[in-house]
Amino acid sequence: MFEKILIANRGEIALRIHRACKEMGIATVAVHSTADEEAMHVRLADESVCIGPPPAKESYLNIPAILAACEITGADAVHPGYGFLSENAHFAEILGHHGIRFIGPSPEHIRLMGDKIAAKQIARKLNLPLVPGSEGAVKDVAEALDFAKRVNYPVLVKAAAGGGGRGMKVVRRAPEMAGAMSAAAAEAKAAFGDGTLYLEKYLNKPRHIEVQLLGDPQGRAIHLGERDCSLQRRHQKILEEAPSPALNEKDRERIGRLAARAATKLGYIGAGTMEFLYTEEGFFFIEMNTRLQVEHPVTEMITGVNMVREQIMIAAGASSGIKQRDIRQRGHAVECRINAENARTFLPSPGEVRAFHPPGGFGVRVDSSVYEGYRIPAFYDSMIGKLIIHGQNRTECLMRLRWALKEFVIEGVDTTIPLFQELLEEADIINGNYDIHWLESWIAKRQDNPQNGDAA
Repeated sequence: MFEKILIANRGEIALRIHRACKEMGIATVAVHSTADEEAMHVRLADESVCIGPPPAKESYLNIPAILAACEITGADAVHPGYGFLSENAHFAEILGHHGIRFIGPSPEHIRLMGDKIAAKQIARKLNLPLVPGSEGAVKDVAEALDFAKRVNYPVLVKAAAGGGGRGMKVVRRAPEMAGAMSAAAAEAKAAFGDGTLYLEKYLNKPRHIEVQLLGDPQGRAIHLGERDCSLQRRHQKILEEAPSPALNEKDRERIGRLAARAATKLGYIGAGTMEFLYTEEGFFFIEMNTRLQVEHPVTEMITGVNMVREQIMIAAGASSGIKQRDIRQRGHAVECRINAENARTFLPSPGEVRAFHPPGGFGVRVDSSVYEGYRIPAFYDSMIGKLIIHGQNRTECLMRLRWALKEFVIEGVDTTIPLFQELLEEADIINGNYDIHWLESWIAKRQDNPQNGDAA
């Protein structure tokens, strides 16, 4: 087992990894920018190293600085969390060259599944169902128009690299194609250094269903059930739940078995997630994330499996011995991503947290690194915490979530807590009757009718 793990991340996920390490008796190293000197994970870690100024490219994306921190502290493994360098194959390779274990899949799998076009080609070989899409990268507007004519509008222009909704544009008519491709390529180039694009048929009312996977060093992959991540704004998830209210047991078992079998054939090792769009016509593979997901706690809550612990065990060459038959979904879980944003305008709200009182009680979990007096920096993602609720069933879960949101106090900055309070009054949310386009439609209606509640 590892003696010391360097956590190459920040915020709530860095604290989450730190706690898992301490449970396993492993020493931790926190790296941080100058903006994060007072961060909770820095305060609690056994050692800490400043790796640069606030901009992420000069600190959390600074591979030489992170390598130097490993050398200085003698860390024998690195956990990248999510975001930043978590899906950077080059980073994983360099660590290996220095005899440091990357807690994640192989560089080959990161590289392969990180290229969305290559991932779809692999998925086709693994017999995973696919959304109708271009065979590979589209070279120009003419080729894109030809594809759209064959599958009928609307179509989705997507970046081959990256994720998080960047480099994605919906095209509903031919005259929109050139502008959409230009904008998507520029956005992808700026975010990922790669402006390559491909096209997919745009599905009107799909659910976003993802399957959590664990592959062990013995070449066996299991699934831990699915999560429904359909409540999204600008292709970014804001609420996730498990199990999905849209699936029956037959579909749930089928997609889990299909994903686990594909991961086994791939020889995948570590935690990973296969993402699908789901309609009345069935499931369609869209991508695979080769890292821990933001929403992993909902899976932990319903299965009792500590995902971060499993990642560490697998990276160390061990296995917990969990078999597919051991995985049972118990009850229902929902996660709300709490952002330091205005709940109506969605403008970021950095600043000092003057009061912080997280909710508590049975079935209530808060993953956050925020504390009273902490100053939220303006340089990073606005998510400052996650509220995760577990109940015996979905109805109990949502009732518990309402009270938890009322108890949750964060003063000094705007947060999205009022947004979730509004959403929980909507019949479609209560009934689980929503798709990936529902939230943006609801937001547009709310902006047109500002008198219907005040979430600011």
